[in-house]
Amino acid sequence: MKDRQIRKVLITGSSGTVGTRLGEELLKLKYQVVGLDLRPNQWNDRINQRTIIGDLRHKQTLENLPKDIELVIHLAANARVYDLVVNPTLARDNFEILFNTLEFCRKSNLGRFIFASSREVYGNSKQLIHSEDDSYVRNCESPYTASKVGGEALVHAYHQCYDLNFIIVRLSNVYGMYDDSNRVVPLFIKLTQENKDLVVYGPRKLLDFTYIEDAISGILKCIQSFDRVKNNVFNIASGQGVSLVELAQLIREYMNGKNQVVIEQTRTGEITRFVADISKAKAKLAYDPKTEFAEGIKKSIEWYKSKSTGS
Repeated sequence: MKDRQIRKVLITGSSGTVGTRLGEELLKLKYQVVGLDLRPNQWNDRINQRTIIGDLRHKQTLENLPKDIELVIHLAANARVYDLVVNPTLARDNFEILFNTLEFCRKSNLGRFIFASSREVYGNSKQLIHSEDDSYVRNCESPYTASKVGGEALVHAYHQCYDLNFIIVRLSNVYGMYDDSNRVVPLFIKLTQENKDLVVYGPRKLLDFTYIEDAISGILKCIQSFDRVKNNVFNIASGQGVSLVELAQLIREYMNGKNQVVIEQTRTGEITRFVADISKAKAKLAYDPKTEFAEGIKKSIEWYKSKSTGS
C-alpha cells in the first residue's frame, strides 16, 4: 500500500522532551505543526509560536483547534511513575486527556492517531526481553502503568467502534536534550554537578534506555509509513539493557564526579528489569537505533553542561 502523504499534524505535549525534538524534525521536513501544551515551549521559538496553550482536561481546549488536522500524535501525559504512586489523581488526568483527545478525533472525523505508550505496560515478570505481545493487565505495577494499559485499550476501542486508525509506540526511558525533569539521567547529571550522592533504587534494576534521536527516528517512521503499518503496536527502544548502577558510574566517570553511588530498595510501582524486543519495529518500520548508550550519555552531559553555562 502506498502511504498517503500527511502534511498537518497536532502534537499534544509539544513542549516536552519528545514533543520538542519531534516538532523540530517535522518542521525541517516541511510538515505543518500545531502544538498543544499546558506551558510554552522554552526550547524552540518556532515551535512555541505554533503552540496553543491549553489544558486537555477541559474539552473546550480541543474545540479551539484547527479542523484540518490530518494526524494527532498524543504525547501529553503525567509521566513520572513514582509521582503517580504518590498522587494517583495524576493517572486519572492521563485517562481524561486521552479520552478528550480521542473524542476530538471522533467528532472531527480524523482518522489517524499515534499514542505514546510506555514499556511500563509490561510490568515486572519473570522474563527480561519483552515483545509487543507480552503486556498483561495482571502485571500492572502502578497507577501510571494503568493509565497506559487502559489508554491502549481505549485507543483500540475507538478503532473498533469509530474506525480511528492508530499506531501505538511503547517508548522506554527516552533521554537526551530538552529534559530538565527529575528523570534519572538528567537527575544524576545534576546531582553529580552538585557533588551529591546518586541513589539507585534497586541493586538489580536494569532498563532499556533510548537516546532521543533514536526515539524520534522511530516515531517519524511511523508517521511516514502510517497507512502501511496502521493499527500496530511497536516497541521503540534501544533493544539493550543497562543497569542503573552502570548508568550512575558512567555519569560519575564522564563528569569526574567525587560523589558516591548509594543503593536502596526498589520503590513501589517501579519496573525492575526490562529490555525491549525491537524486531517488529525493525521488520515493519526499518527502525534502526544508532546511538550506543555510552555515546548517548556523553552527548547528554555535553548538552546539560552547555545549558548550565548559558552557551
